[in-house]
Amino acid sequence: MRGVLMTFLLLAGSAAGQWQLQQSNSTASLRGIDSLGNGVAWASGSNGTVLHTVDGGVTWLLCAVPPGGEKLDFRGIQAFDAKTAIVMSSGKGELSRLYKTTDACQSWTLLFTNPDPDGFWDAIQFSNGKNGYLLGDPVSGSFVLKRTADGGQNWISIDAKDLNAPGKDLGAFAASNSSLTLTVFGPIFGTSGAYLFRGESQCPALAELSDPGRCLPAIQFDRVHLPMKSDSAGSGIFSIASFEGKMVAVGGDYADPNGANLVGAYSRDEGKTWRPVERPPHGYRSAVAYDAAHKLWITVGPNGTDISTDDGRNWRPLRPGPGEAPDADQHWNALSLPFVAGPHGRIGVLRAEALTQK
Repeated sequence: MRGVLMTFLLLAGSAAGQWQLQQSNSTASLRGIDSLGNGVAWASGSNGTVLHTVDGGVTWLLCAVPPGGEKLDFRGIQAFDAKTAIVMSSGKGELSRLYKTTDACQSWTLLFTNPDPDGFWDAIQFSNGKNGYLLGDPVSGSFVLKRTADGGQNWISIDAKDLNAPGKDLGAFAASNSSLTLTVFGPIFGTSGAYLFRGESQCPALAELSDPGRCLPAIQFDRVHLPMKSDSAGSGIFSIASFEGKMVAVGGDYADPNGANLVGAYSRDEGKTWRPVERPPHGYRSAVAYDAAHKLWITVGPNGTDISTDDGRNWRPLRPGPGEAPDADQHWNALSLPFVAGPHGRIGVLRAEALTQK
């Protein structure tokens, strides 16, 4: 969302453990991170910064800056392997761009520049090496959603009247590259005002994810208002994650990082209906993810980290243990497990033992 650069009583015991801080060799504000497993991950941020690791974060390497990207803010990154990734910058008009590398970021190719001078890109997500979606703030009253079926070489606009913004000055948040998520039934994204747009593809189940040639970008959207904070331009849904039909949304007001009222909601029916969380995360949250290995959800923000073991209904803090950095749970923007990223080049990796202490 353009312009967004960015007290709660402790209930029921905290979980011990925290993020193990890593050396990123960067001071950039990091808002994009994508972990592929097997030690491979990529991160992106301000001032044209892109980082990658192939050894689980023991060493983070600084990439070459994409051409003309020295002042760009790379809010999103999607990686495909140790050598291939697409990075998205956020900014007004032509400051929103996509670049791609196929040689471990020694060089970059400009794929796409926002053609609309009033446009602003918020998130990019791929389901595989070919199929992806790009989300942008409203232009002429409608959210911008584009689709590629060839790995980002070409993008097709999805024109649907049900993408109309329900109010003036609404937008999505480019806070963690997770205001947009992809499911087996279609793309879903959250916005300011706490609106969720739930897309359903007219393709056979899973066809779009497995065979890009079988599916045209024909999608119908339902718009749902979630029981989350929505009374300011900087409040709403900042991040969405899904797993086997269960969904969790987090957010709040980024200008009020300690405000814990209406900062989360959950769904048990693929996003059709939503309920407010009963015990919320202890502040504004910019990213949420599901950890399948430990069967729990984890969410992060400026003032801390929380976990839920009941599919988003109740949350409790994940705090540093004795002898650990007292703020290791804080100052985070984006998640791609087991990694987390934040301001001033901050990167951490989740210690597995922290999640076993439930």
